[in-house]
Amino acid sequence: MGLAKGQRTQGDIRLDRRREAIVDRVTATGSLVQRKVGGGRNGEIAMLNYLASPKVTAGHILAPGVQLTSEAARGRRIVVPQDTTEVNFSGRDKRRKGLGPGGDGKTPGFFIHAAIAVDADDEAVIGPVSAQIWTREAAQAVEYTKRPFEDKESVRWLKGAQSAAEVLESAEEIVVVGDRESDIYPLFARKPGRVHLVVRAARDRRLSCGGLMFEAPSAWPVLGGQIVEVARKGIGDKGRTAKVLLKAGPVTVKRPAKGCGKNDPQTLTLTMVEAIEIETPAGAKPLLWRLITTLPARSLAEAMEAVRLYRLRWRIEQLFRTLKKDGLDLEATQHEEASRIMKLAALGVVASCRIMQLVDARDGGRRPATDAIAPGQIEIAAAISDRIEGATERQKNPWEKGSLSWLAWIAARLGGWNCYYGKPGPKTMAQGWKRLQAMLEGAALAMGRRQLV
Repeated sequence: MGLAKGQRTQGDIRLDRRREAIVDRVTATGSLVQRKVGGGRNGEIAMLNYLASPKVTAGHILAPGVQLTSEAARGRRIVVPQDTTEVNFSGRDKRRKGLGPGGDGKTPGFFIHAAIAVDADDEAVIGPVSAQIWTREAAQAVEYTKRPFEDKESVRWLKGAQSAAEVLESAEEIVVVGDRESDIYPLFARKPGRVHLVVRAARDRRLSCGGLMFEAPSAWPVLGGQIVEVARKGIGDKGRTAKVLLKAGPVTVKRPAKGCGKNDPQTLTLTMVEAIEIETPAGAKPLLWRLITTLPARSLAEAMEAVRLYRLRWRIEQLFRTLKKDGLDLEATQHEEASRIMKLAALGVVASCRIMQLVDARDGGRRPATDAIAPGQIEIAAAISDRIEGATERQKNPWEKGSLSWLAWIAARLGGWNCYYGKPGPKTMAQGWKRLQAMLEGAALAMGRRQLV
């Protein structure tokens, strides 16, 4: 489902406030399990009533976070990683209602296709861009390959790019990145004009000049080398670095016989960047990335930049890990109705972005605090910062007032961090954020009362 900027819950201020309170509780507890988020019977009932309300949709839940993302992106180079994750309830599907088949065609579940904004320069998360949440039909009346592109699930990649263009309209540059599943001809053919793409190639497409795309780099010179970080594959894998040789050049690919519309162009001229690992460690699989992009790569520097931007795709994987069993544990929800579970997933996307922002900011950065709070709350946060600073130099807020790092320091202190032992973790940041939000809201209410007197 899509999302309109500034969307509110049909004018119901109580529901809007309830949404913010629940997001804060999810962030603070590090969980989407109702009994933990509710904190008691009354809290559980309030959360249940909120999710059951027909006025509440995933779009309404996402809207405030997306609006902050839109404002924070102004004048910036923004990378938008997008990807799809499955949420299934294998072994926990009893009494679940309204879910469709998961990826295996049997296990009940649903799907989330999310896109987030990342600062291209400091690589920090800015916030959510969009989330499409849906269940899959049990059976398709028309064979999948014969269905028009607009009726296929793969249209989600194009919708993600279109949402990025709308939400990030004030950004200096927008680069949408995706893995091999997003290597779809209509995505390149129909993308918004302002949006650039960096996609890992999955298909060895035919070239207009003859031959296949993957053969083209054999005739290109090596531009140079680069060290890239290879993301970890799972628990216990610390990841590694890889030495790669880079080649790049233009390719003009032909429109495939299937999966396109009549109005899609017969050919597209794109850039291909090939990164091949050398000196691979024993037991490791050599890295081979073939990236297709609308960005130029006429030099080593430009090819390296395309590889770096593609690497930022790991941030969407981090979002999904935070959302699911390694973090907020969406799969453990007690809710039975699919509509409520999917609304809960939207709450989780917002909370996961917030947790990632706070953890990003704890070590410094140049993002403003208005990525997370309204401009009018800066002075209130400053007063809180002054009050919680200690006597020693290490107990003083070291970051520039009004920066996101400055705000993250305040949250960490409110979460119990003493400034001496280690770095504040996600749980500490989340607990501190809850206290900070309560203090900001209390100050706003007090100011409102004074204005009424």
